[in-house]
Amino acid sequence: MAENTHFSEPPREVTSRAAGLRRDIDRANYEYYVLDQPTLSDAEYDKLMRELGEIEARYPPLATPDSPTQRVGAVPQTAFGTHTHRQPMLSLANAFSEDELRAFDQRVKKNLAIDPESDVEYVAELKIDGLAVSLTYQNGVFVTGATRGDGTTGENITENLRTIYSIPLKIEPDPQGEFPVPSLIEVRGEVFLLHDEFRRINEERTERGEPTFANPRNAAAGGLRQLDSRITAARRLDIFTYGVGLIEDGGFSTHFQLLQALRAWRFRVNPNIRACHGIDEVWAYTAEWKSLRETLPYDIDGLVVKVNSFESQERLGYVARAPRWAIAYKYAPRQATTVIREIIVQVGRTGALTPVAIMDPVEVGGVTVSRATLHNEDEIRRKGIKIGDTVVIQRAGEVIPEVVEVAVDKRDGDEVDFVMPEHCPVCGGKVERPENEAVTRCIDTACPAQLEENISHFASREAMNIDGLGPSLIARLMEADLICDQADLYYLKQEQIEGLERMAEKSTGNIIAAIERSKNTTLGRLIYALGIRHVGERTAQTLAMKFRSVEAIESASVDDISNTPDVGPVVAQSIADFFGEERNRRVVEKLRGAGIVAEPPEAPKDTGLIAGKTFVFTGALVTMTRDEAEEMTIKLGGKASGSVSKKTDYVVAGEKAGSKLEKAQKLGVAVMTEEEFRKMADSE
Repeated sequence: MAENTHFSEPPREVTSRAAGLRRDIDRANYEYYVLDQPTLSDAEYDKLMRELGEIEARYPPLATPDSPTQRVGAVPQTAFGTHTHRQPMLSLANAFSEDELRAFDQRVKKNLAIDPESDVEYVAELKIDGLAVSLTYQNGVFVTGATRGDGTTGENITENLRTIYSIPLKIEPDPQGEFPVPSLIEVRGEVFLLHDEFRRINEERTERGEPTFANPRNAAAGGLRQLDSRITAARRLDIFTYGVGLIEDGGFSTHFQLLQALRAWRFRVNPNIRACHGIDEVWAYTAEWKSLRETLPYDIDGLVVKVNSFESQERLGYVARAPRWAIAYKYAPRQATTVIREIIVQVGRTGALTPVAIMDPVEVGGVTVSRATLHNEDEIRRKGIKIGDTVVIQRAGEVIPEVVEVAVDKRDGDEVDFVMPEHCPVCGGKVERPENEAVTRCIDTACPAQLEENISHFASREAMNIDGLGPSLIARLMEADLICDQADLYYLKQEQIEGLERMAEKSTGNIIAAIERSKNTTLGRLIYALGIRHVGERTAQTLAMKFRSVEAIESASVDDISNTPDVGPVVAQSIADFFGEERNRRVVEKLRGAGIVAEPPEAPKDTGLIAGKTFVFTGALVTMTRDEAEEMTIKLGGKASGSVSKKTDYVVAGEKAGSKLEKAQKLGVAVMTEEEFRKMADSE
């Protein structure tokens, strides 16, 4: 086995091309995730990423830490390391009333020795309900990310934070030249989860029979603390940055100016920030957001108020572990008590029956609610929920709140147990609950409720990305009998949509244009958009790589599909069942007739040292992630498997390889180092 690895020096034009691709992709990520103003189509973006990945695979030294290819997630760690913050990450004192907020203002004036009747300039910011993190950049490059921990020492979660696309891996110089990039800076931010992502994660966990998360903060916390950063990447976390700890080679006079610098450096800064002249303006801003917070796509639990002047902050100093120059104004908790009067059942995209509690209307966090999700039959049994129960509910970042607990002491004996219906409440069709699953399903795929959810999934951002085509409009199109499946979207006429109530000519034209744009997509997106049960985005990409077209998957046997890397017999049977239904085949045919162009990934090779061979990767790889190694194997015509068997040709063993390496040695399977695999791949 080789002891040393020698990488050929990349030609100058290749180095230049890689740098250009990184700039273009970073710009696209900034426009998409920070500005929410994308200029590249998904197909164009994927093409750039593929080209950069191929260059870096050929010339590993070009795979720099700030490359956008490093966001996909690294191999699992065995434990998190620790990180000592260069400046402590302090907590804030809290205020829960106007009087307490004004008392803070008086303390600030007293400690600054200024007239009690004068006004202090503050900055009021939304208090994101997430997890505080520290991002360290040296010479503009992201090198370390850490949790707050105890304020002095946190956990090193750098690889997990790399997966968040709104975190720049490299600080770009301010185009105006007003804010030079510091040689060292610790940026502070709050990681959070959007409501839509929270719903998606819980729906997927419900589908798999797994416990759901109580709120977006819990889901975000769980995502950040995964030892496998690929799981973190799947959570699609986001961040708002709000300040800095240590900063070298850079000085600012006010906090508001610092926030402008962070924006100029392409960090995501919350747009709802106000410079307030005096505490009266601060109080007005807190009152304004008490109701407006319900319109946000993420959770806040109050506002943070900071003295704007850094010179004044320095004079005010700290008390215990909190600054004297800042305070968190907290809104009342979003929980309430009510009575469940009825439990109805809703039907989802895959036929899943979800119980929903109908309750006496009650105000929760400024919004009157009368419904709460109960997830599934097992969850109802676990919480002991009955019709007629008095329950505590909370809004956990969802439009439909959830039941936290039952007030058992308030039962009077009239409560009734809930029984899952034997027939679909929408179409009257048969329902089944497969063994070892928590979810009961309607098995009639023509069920109107399933159709509506399927079309919404098809149009979603991660699938065909049809901007402006939300669930409400889809429901109206179905009610008007303008669409009955996903493919019908491509046969809509502008005048048909304009005929619907509240549809203006301009918005209708934008929707028709978005539908037309979506005709050019990638094969992986199209497969995912079809809504096949158990087929997520990653599986869809794997199927696209192997089969090259929807037609090939449609005609494949269960055994053929099972031989796809990371596709087991359950998923394979689900795919075969999907294409075995006449209705689904008609939808695919209509999509084909509508002119959908789904670009497959670059075809794998059918000759060479790797072609036709099965590889298993184990242990920590150094020059690439396991996902990248498996993708490289597939591109070169090989098969990447997750388990070792007699059919395995090679096991590539990285650092701390464990049971898979031991099994390979027992079975006599050839074992190679990462360096040897790279040489084999580079020789192709």
